[in-house]
Amino acid sequence: MTRTPEVSTTTWRKSSYSDGGDNNCVEVSDDHPGIVPVRDSKRPDDGALIFSASSWSAFMAGVKRGADLHAVG
Repeated sequence: MTRTPEVSTTTWRKSSYSDGGDNNCVEVSDDHPGIVPVRDSKRPDDGALIFSASSWSAFMAGVKRGADLHAVG
């Protein structure tokens, strides 16, 4: 069984890829080895999505390369 990590006391930081305004703000946490919790800063009580650190790194590498994030596959 996989346990959901406790993130209620996590320290969050706004992603450097957020636009800096009040919209489209993503927060991430670096407090949990091996995983990366991600949440919407406008709706923090809605919970977080949990990604493996390797999946998050691959996603960020694609963002930095300008990959088409709408592509499936």
